[in-house]
Amino acid sequence: MTDNELATTNNQNSKILALGTIIGALVGLGAAYLILQNADEEEGLQIGAGEGVKLGISIFSFFKQITNLGS
Repeated sequence: MTDNELATTNNQNSKILALGTIIGALVGLGAAYLILQNADEEEGLQIGAGEGVKLGISIFSFFKQITNLGS
């Protein structure tokens, strides 16, 4: 691989990381907004241990699916 090809690859990787960061931040902001709206309607945010475990498993499953897209 030449220096020019390596520089192009690094530039593309940087763009992908920046785009992923922006998309992740927007999705996180949207999720937090929806959770807060739901908490306001139900007068408080109450997440039990079971719901927390389900949420964690869902998030890890989501990340696994994303990593499988690249292969």
